[in-house]
Amino acid sequence: MYLSHLECSKTGKTYNASEVHNLSEAGAPLLARYDVDRAAQTLKPVNLKGRRTDMWRYHEMMPQRDLNTLTTLAEGGTPLRKAVRFKEAYGMENVFIKDESVNPTGSFKARGLSAAVNAALERGVTKFAIPTAGNAGGALAAYAALAGAEANIFMPKDTPAAFRIECQSAGAEVVLIDGLISDCGKRVGELKEKNGWFDVSTLKEPYRLEGKKTMGYELFEQFDGSLPEVILYPTGGGTGLIGMWKAFDEMEQLGWIGSERPRMISVQAAGCAPVVKAWEAGAEKAEYWNGAHTCASGLRVPAAVGDFLMLRAIRESNGSAIAVTDDEMMHFSNEIARLTGIFPAPEGGAVLAAMLKLKEKGDIASDERVVLFNTGSGYKYLEAFQR
Repeated sequence: MYLSHLECSKTGKTYNASEVHNLSEAGAPLLARYDVDRAAQTLKPVNLKGRRTDMWRYHEMMPQRDLNTLTTLAEGGTPLRKAVRFKEAYGMENVFIKDESVNPTGSFKARGLSAAVNAALERGVTKFAIPTAGNAGGALAAYAALAGAEANIFMPKDTPAAFRIECQSAGAEVVLIDGLISDCGKRVGELKEKNGWFDVSTLKEPYRLEGKKTMGYELFEQFDGSLPEVILYPTGGGTGLIGMWKAFDEMEQLGWIGSERPRMISVQAAGCAPVVKAWEAGAEKAEYWNGAHTCASGLRVPAAVGDFLMLRAIRESNGSAIAVTDDEMMHFSNEIARLTGIFPAPEGGAVLAAMLKLKEKGDIASDERVVLFNTGSGYKYLEAFQR
């Protein structure tokens, strides 16, 4: 195993990676650190040919001990599709869609929950709990079912029915809460110790981030050993954005790239945009967003434990944060389907709407290589499309 230790993202204090952890003593996310020098001996771009095609192909920079005992549904390895019709429609020559909807559970959450569940299982965990806006719950339910573990899933009552049915079908215990994902998180916090649950909330354990970071490694391969100029990412909890930023730092340590980085653009819903508000104010941390509302369940996150990490990545990359309305994201979700054949989640429509706004402002050039992340499948959001 190449995993060396865990490190507090605020204080730098180190923790034993062989033990079960949630947040650090400072109440901040823990980051996995590796023996990069040893990993670099075998984890080289030239050596990737012929390896497995899922996210575990980068196993030297992943937290598992034994590839032969993985609880996996072949998550990761998702396509990067060039949106060729965007040139005629929008004057953008090099837009690519990273389509996470083809993951085993229909969203990018499969990456994070696979990594988190595997790491926890290796440390003796058998009971899991999670607050979710939908996709994360479905992913936990699937991996817990495969492992024969217990999954307790707390989601808002108004979460689209597909998510609830998906979790219950996999044998998870589903509790519907009258409130937001933050209220679900409070309930998990109140019950986890009494029931012996391990909390796999976003960034409240170290390894969901490790699964999400593999999207960054894949982009390097899919761009033939380089990175795009711009990445637009729909951010609720923000693990994907933070994870890719971590991956880019690791790739530089491995000798794959230099100091170049894509501009990281955080895209949020106008009805729930705490990171956008903090970025515009020059703040280091976001305030709780009262009255959060949006048809994109994954973006209805009024407070994120890793907000300071998102803001740090955005600023260090010379990126930005931007909000779009529900009407805009639904319109451009349909535009993605019409022009590419991909049926995206509303979050996918949000990043296209954001790109066009930034292009109009002159913040994105028409010839830059731009990656839009579609983080999930539109099939789980049929109520939103019907409205």
